[in-house]
Amino acid sequence: MKFTFTEKRIDAAQAMKEYAEKKISKIDKYFKTDSEAFVTFSTERGRYIAEVTIKNNGMFYRVKETTGDMCASIDSAVASIERQIRKNKTRLEKRIRAEVIEPAPAYDDEPEEEFKIVRNKRFSIQPMSVQEAVLQMNLLEHSFYAFRNADEGDAFAVVYKRKNGDYGLILDAKD
Repeated sequence: MKFTFTEKRIDAAQAMKEYAEKKISKIDKYFKTDSEAFVTFSTERGRYIAEVTIKNNGMFYRVKETTGDMCASIDSAVASIERQIRKNKTRLEKRIRAEVIEPAPAYDDEPEEEFKIVRNKRFSIQPMSVQEAVLQMNLLEHSFYAFRNADEGDAFAVVYKRKNGDYGLILDAKD
């Protein structure tokens, strides 16, 4: 497992990074391929925050835990990710697609927008079923998720969580 550490408003000792590596490496047993772990240490109002994101085979698992002790935050984050994996194990086992689709090129002749863009993200949009997209959205704890709908000929689609707790689906209109 490859690790990337980030520190925000805190100076994490090497021993803390080694502790995190040791604990998070235990999650690697759930994966058949090599994975990446992104760990962010931060502090806010005297509380210690450990945010752990695991990337494996195009799937992301993200947890953010806050406690009074950084070691406890790391332990809690690892337990939460393991719980996510066990809870969704049968659905995750059905996910066998490993191909990556390149993102569409950006157009340079777009007019400038009046809105201020403060962050850009690039990611590959993979073909998957609607159920897999909802699962991925829940694992990332996001309110929406963009994907290519394998059931609709890899058409662009977005699933989102509605205020009442149900899910919605936006499909690309075909002529």
